[in-house]
Amino acid sequence: MESGAARNPLNVALVGYGFVGKTFHAPLLLNVPGLRLSHIVSSDAAKVHKDHPGIAVLPKPQDAFANSEIDIIVLATPNDTHFPLAQQALRAGKHVVIDKPFTNTVAESAVLIKEARGAQRLLSAFQSRRWDGDYLTLRKLLAEKTLGDVAVFESHYDRYRPEPRQRWREQPGPGSGIWYDLGAHLIDQVLQLFGFPEAIYADLGIQRPGGQAVDYFHVLLRYGPRRIILHGGLLVVAGTPRFTVHGTLGSYTKFGMDTQEDGFKRGDTPGGPNWGNDPDAGTLIFKCGDGFQTRQIPNQPGNYLGYYAALRDAIAQGAPNPVPAEDAMEVINVIETAIKSSDQRTELPFVPIKL
Repeated sequence: MESGAARNPLNVALVGYGFVGKTFHAPLLLNVPGLRLSHIVSSDAAKVHKDHPGIAVLPKPQDAFANSEIDIIVLATPNDTHFPLAQQALRAGKHVVIDKPFTNTVAESAVLIKEARGAQRLLSAFQSRRWDGDYLTLRKLLAEKTLGDVAVFESHYDRYRPEPRQRWREQPGPGSGIWYDLGAHLIDQVLQLFGFPEAIYADLGIQRPGGQAVDYFHVLLRYGPRRIILHGGLLVVAGTPRFTVHGTLGSYTKFGMDTQEDGFKRGDTPGGPNWGNDPDAGTLIFKCGDGFQTRQIPNQPGNYLGYYAALRDAIAQGAPNPVPAEDAMEVINVIETAIKSSDQRTELPFVPIKL
């Protein structure tokens, strides 16, 4: 994507040093060869320097956009800032990574894609859960047709957080609520596995006392006879399967979440010993002769570093974009279609975007 030889390493500015920037993006960017986290944009320089005394701190995003030494802008900011900040960064000639959800609307996504094409700059979404260990394992099972033709696929992202928190994700407004926050992960994985659905039926709601943003979703994606169910709630104490898949040759269930998020929260180094190892093996029940056999399926290692390594190669070597903006736009398309379905209490056709 560079017009000339790419800088080595590529200099990266992380915009936003809240929970997501501090906990996820900074550790990843510091541990991928060929990338250099040279700047962090934050209004709290002391907070940044306490963690990273050698990294320059800029007070405003525009300071990073105007800096000719910076190659890549990573936006880890509130959802309603993604579009305007990404647009400014692209117009300044930067490659841009946007944390999910990519934008709040399809219209915003389309504008950014056209801007990136015009500027000949890479635009990507940080859909990190493409590198979850259990997802990688399931993707391999499906590719090998171990379950035959999939009839039902359920993907859950459940938590127990009964009291709403005072943070922007849980306040009313564009891009708030868990359908944008957690649903974006589940949607992206399903679109990668099965492509576009024919139709969507969604039930979105607020269940917690005092809640102001969506904290429950149950969304059905219809693919001919196949049914895909995406579910998330914040009042779930009991463990629910992360994945449940039923096919013509067997079934697969997987409990527990990918372990990388917990590793980040503990302060573990990405790529260090046991990084991404998920001990909660999946259970496969498959047809064997006249009966069925049960087998435990160990998880492949999860590796969020893979996203940024692929991003580096896309910019420096012209390799494929690890999460193209067009993919991210279709995630927003599903989100918007589901919101309309829930509001209208009816199934709606899904129409892919053509730019």
